[in-house]
Amino acid sequence: MENRSHESDGDYRRHGGFPVFGPAEDDGGPDWGRFVEAMRRLQDLAVSVAPPYDVIREAADRAESLAELLAPHQVPEGHSPANRSVRLPGRGSLLMLPWTITGYSPERIVAAGVFRRYHLGGNGAAHGGVLPLLFDDMFGMMVHAAGRPISRTAYLHINYRNVTPLDTELTLEVGVDRVEGRKTFVTGRLLHGETLLADAEALMVQLLPGQP
Repeated sequence: MENRSHESDGDYRRHGGFPVFGPAEDDGGPDWGRFVEAMRRLQDLAVSVAPPYDVIREAADRAESLAELLAPHQVPEGHSPANRSVRLPGRGSLLMLPWTITGYSPERIVAAGVFRRYHLGGNGAAHGGVLPLLFDDMFGMMVHAAGRPISRTAYLHINYRNVTPLDTELTLEVGVDRVEGRKTFVTGRLLHGETLLADAEALMVQLLPGQP
């Protein structure tokens, strides 16, 4: 893993104020993916169960015990396998949607995945607020794939065309529309087969040296 912090370095200047972090070695080891999937399963259950009080009491005890087990091992940003396990769904991060990249090039990124029970908004549909997270994450990845310097999102506009279902294999396609100086304009589509569920456009602006 590499973490440079000198603005005089040419590559660093292309990253604005961002340190440069590499992928996690071996995607966090043989059990990181299993741990993350178990945590995702717990998230799904946490928003969908109604157990008796004694079961909740035991679950709370176990959750607190797990937190105590993990707490001594917190590390600074960029040192955890979370968000750096590039071969795992959502790069091994609970924040990211558990989607998998199926196509990656400077022109286009394609990803596949599902919205789980944890992402429920109502009446069997994904919450509208999770779609911007998916698009924004993939747009940032698209900027990187296109060889553009690290950028931040200046705006993100989404059109909701159809209800987005849960537990259904969906596809996301994103690409660069055009580049104007420090600005990269990106677009994307969320699909269920041939049905357009949502489309989005965003402006990603290159960071200046030292910008956070």
